[in-house]
Order: sequence, then structure tokens, then C-alpha cells
Amino acid sequence: MSRAMVIVNGDDIHHDLIAAASVFQQLGVEAGFAARRAMGLNRFVDPRPETAENDVYLLYTAGGEFATAQQQALADAVRAGKGLVGVHGANILGWRGDGLDPAYRPFFGLLGNRYLSHGPGHHEGRHAIEIVAEHPITAGLDDFELFDEYYEFELADDEVTVLAQRRRADGVAIPVLYAREFGAGRVVYLALGHDMRSWGEPPVRALVRQSLRWAAGIQEDS
Repeated sequence: MSRAMVIVNGDDIHHDLIAAASVFQQLGVEAGFAARRAMGLNRFVDPRPETAENDVYLLYTAGGEFATAQQQALADAVRAGKGLVGVHGANILGWRGDGLDPAYRPFFGLLGNRYLSHGPGHHEGRHAIEIVAEHPITAGLDDFELFDEYYEFELADDEVTVLAQRRRADGVAIPVLYAREFGAGRVVYLALGHDMRSWGEPPVRALVRQSLRWAAGIQEDS
């Protein structure tokens, strides 16, 4: 059986890390994994078996420490064939002035984006999600609506396949889900998922399950 680890980390009181760990572990189980949950990112350098033996890692993080060496070790593991699914605040990286803190460059390059802002207007609300690409992650899903927090971010490069997007009030399309190859591994970023209002939506739950399976390299039967 494939293995998944849900990792939470951070000190942002606006994100419920404890509840998220349980929710995403359950989604891992529903996706067919032996799924466990864990706290803290200080685990990828010389990893213990309970970390090293996983096929895919799901990060639901909200700040907190992520040492450069740990970022690089995770990037190396994914490049060698592991999977990574970053959810919502996993893209909140360190800042220095107006740009990225160089200490966070390995994870920026791995995940493929960094949080910039909530964008103009309210920071959350009910909005429509458009599925814009056929992919194993979006299989069986149509456009849907949900209440969630808005995120806008800067991509590290163009090596991503955008799978879903939303539109701001001014009509600008903002990605909310993408997939990317990273060496022999796979990476997914899902901007949705602030709290239970989002986690309870069937389309979001399906996207998380299918992201885990795709990132782990599980081939679906046709």
C-alpha cells in the first residue's frame, strides 16, 4: 500500500492546523493510502523511517520555521521520485524587503510559487472555480462554487499546468490549482482550503484525493 504523510507547521492563528491534520489524513485514507499526520518540517535531513518511507507528502503549513537545509532535502527527495501536495498557506514563504528571502529559494523552486497577497477587495468570499484542463487530478469534476479565502501568488517559473482558476471582480483569471513535474517526482499546489467551509466541499475533497494519487505516481485504471 502507498504511504502518505500529512505535515502541518506554523504559528499563524488564522489557520487551524490541528483540524487540518485530521481532515487531510482522512482524505489520504479515502484516497487509498496508509496515511499518517505529523507536526513540523525538521524531518527531511537524515529522515527517520516514518518520514522517509512515504510516497507523497501533503503540507498544510502557515508560517513557522523551515530551514534551508530541510527545504533542500525535501526538494532532493521529490526530484528522486517522491510526491508533494502543497495546500493553501504552504506557499507563505519568508520575505526580505520586497522579495523572497534567499533562505527559502529551494522550497520556492520546488513548490513553484510564493504567496503575494489576498488581492484587491475582501480577503474571502463565495466564488466560482473553473476547471480549465483535463487531467487525472480534475477527472470527474465540473466547475463549482465555494466559500474560501483568496490567494494570489508569484510563480517560480512557467513549468506548471494550470488545472483550475477563479476570476476576480475585474475579470482577471487567478490560478487556484496546478501540477508540475520535478525531476522524477511530481508536485501539486492547491490554493483552496482555508478552513472547514472549504474542506467540507465534495469537489475540494476530490481534488485533494486525486492530487495525492497523481503526485504519488499512482496510475488510474481506464
